[in-house]
Amino acid sequence: MPLTKPFIQDTLRQIELPSGGDLVTSGALTWVAVCDAIANLRVHLPGEPDQRAMKNLAALIDTTLRGEAAAQNIPLERLGVQFVNHAGDVIASFGDAPPETTKPAADPRNADQGSGIPGVKHIIAVGAGKGGVGKSTVSVNLATALAMQGQSVGLLDGDIYGPSLPTLLGLDPLEQTVVDGRLQPFLVHGIKAVTLGKMVDPDKPLIWRGPMAHGAFKQLYERTSWGELDTLVIDLPPGTGDVPLTMAQSLRLTGAVVVCTPQKVAQDDAVRAIKMFQQLGVEVLGVVENMSYFVGDDGKTYDIFGRGGAEQMAQRLGLPFLGSVPINTALRTNGDQGDPTRNFEPATAGGEALPESLRAVARNVQSQVALASMRQARSAPTLTIS
Repeated sequence: MPLTKPFIQDTLRQIELPSGGDLVTSGALTWVAVCDAIANLRVHLPGEPDQRAMKNLAALIDTTLRGEAAAQNIPLERLGVQFVNHAGDVIASFGDAPPETTKPAADPRNADQGSGIPGVKHIIAVGAGKGGVGKSTVSVNLATALAMQGQSVGLLDGDIYGPSLPTLLGLDPLEQTVVDGRLQPFLVHGIKAVTLGKMVDPDKPLIWRGPMAHGAFKQLYERTSWGELDTLVIDLPPGTGDVPLTMAQSLRLTGAVVVCTPQKVAQDDAVRAIKMFQQLGVEVLGVVENMSYFVGDDGKTYDIFGRGGAEQMAQRLGLPFLGSVPINTALRTNGDQGDPTRNFEPATAGGEALPESLRAVARNVQSQVALASMRQARSAPTLTIS
């Protein structure tokens, strides 16, 4: 199937603008040009959009179009997005847009406000109201999916009471190194990873009082040489304790992802986690339903925990539903062997269901990150001197 204007327009109707309406019906998409597998778009946003907001929207357009094109086997090799003012003059270009003289948008919010960690663009916290819902599994596979899409990704094991990354990432044979007093993250499966589990005896119980937990978590992110990262994923401990509070007070998070299994007892605790993030001023990017259903070796699916419960909870709370992740024997095996990349190949993931669901969750998280960044840029305080 060839790349066409109607395909682009239909796909971009999925993108909602903070000002209301979608990208197409609102009239923001003003021009589309298609030639073979090359597309160029022009977008007009009301007011005086800042550079960061335009960059985030361009990234969301790129992710949405490329994801849908890949799903429908439509060739899309190059994509350019230009933003124009009310007069039609180009004020910003992204991707493979044709070279033109651009006029920068005059807005004092253009400077990157940062995440609180030098070199890190976005921080996503992954939390849960209770243990045992697969929060660490979701964190690892989300980070892996983002890395496989070409992002520079870090993964911080913030679950200082029960760190899981040594097993899930296969870190047992590796030794933690320190250079000039700073932790050097492990580079595995395309991810930069740090975990307290590699700094203590694996059989030693980690018994922390509040101030100790606060200090341990803070040292993990402050004393690590992360370098330049597009996204840092933080795997939080379950519940609503000291670590999420420390994180919210110390870092500028793009948002939080809440993991929940379908049954009501898990939903009750997930709601508490959601309310905690909201009270701490952390935007909730959405909900992931883990262990949504079981896929047997015969290919049949079984709704062991009552499929769809977390999705209904998200709808009830007015939150995005980021997707459902099934459970099968391959997911458990790959986790025990410390190789999450095997979850993205049907031959080693027990079929198509698991890879497709993990990629869908990653795409939806990216979309919500882009929207959250636009909202945060729009609401940032400004200082006008006259």
